[in-house]
Amino acid sequence: MAGRRVRPAKRRSRSRNIRGRTIGRVSGRLYVGTSGFGYPSWAPRFYPAGARGEALLPFYASRLPACELNGTFYRQPSAAVASGWAAATPPGFRFMVKALRSGAMRALASDPMGTLPWLLEPYRALGERLGAVLLRVGAERPRDDARLERLLAAWPVDVPLVLDFQHPSWIDDEVLARLRAAGAALCTTELEEDVEPPMVRLTGPFLHLRLRRDDYAPAELDAWAARLEPFLSAGTDVYAFFKHDPVGRAAELALELGKRLAAFESG
Repeated sequence: MAGRRVRPAKRRSRSRNIRGRTIGRVSGRLYVGTSGFGYPSWAPRFYPAGARGEALLPFYASRLPACELNGTFYRQPSAAVASGWAAATPPGFRFMVKALRSGAMRALASDPMGTLPWLLEPYRALGERLGAVLLRVGAERPRDDARLERLLAAWPVDVPLVLDFQHPSWIDDEVLARLRAAGAALCTTELEEDVEPPMVRLTGPFLHLRLRRDDYAPAELDAWAARLEPFLSAGTDVYAFFKHDPVGRAAELALELGKRLAAFESG
C-alpha cells in the first residue's frame, strides 16, 4: 500500500476540512495506529512483500506515528527489547504500552508500591517514546474506590496512565473525578456489538481510544474525525488505535483517519 506517513499533528493551528466541511483549527497531536505491529501477513497490503522480523517496526513507524503494544499484556519485555523498539522508531513516535496482565491485577488488588517499580521498569526504557501505560481492569473486578485510591497515590507522576475499566460499575462521576484529580486518562473503547458510539470522556491530559470494530466505512471514519476534532482543536492529544486483523486493514484505517485529521497540510 503506497502513500505518505501520517505524522503527528503539529501544535500550530490550521483550519481543517472533512468532506468539504470546515470543522475547526487543530492544535493537539493525533497519535493514530494499530494494536501491535508484528504481523508479516500484512504484506503486501501494508508492509513490503517479504518484510518480516526486524524490518517491520521501522517501516510501520515510517507510515504511522504510534502503536499500542498488546504483546506486553501477556509477556513482560526486557529493558533491552524496549530499548530496541525505541531505537527502531523516530523521535516523534509514541508507544502505548498495555501493561502485563498479572502486574496490573496486583497493582490494583494488593500492593501497588511493591508492584509498580518492577512493572514499569522495562517500559521506562522507551524513553520519550513512551506515550502512556494502559492498565486493563478486567470485568471480574467491579468498582473498588479504596483500591483505586491506593493505585493512583502510588503511580509515579512521570509515567502517563490510562485506565481501561471493563466492569460498568467503574463508569461513575465520582470515579471520573478521581481520575481527573490524578491526571489519569480513561480509555474509551468501541466494540463490534455496540449499537451507538461510546461516550468520550476526557479525564486526563490526552484521550485514549480503542476502535475494535473489524472495519469502518468512510462515513464512520468521518464521524469519528468530527468527534475527535474538538479535542484536538482545544490542544488535547489523541491516541487512537484500530484492532489488528489478519491482512492489514487496521493499518489502512489508521492511515485514513489520520488523513482526515492531519494538521500539516497547507491551505
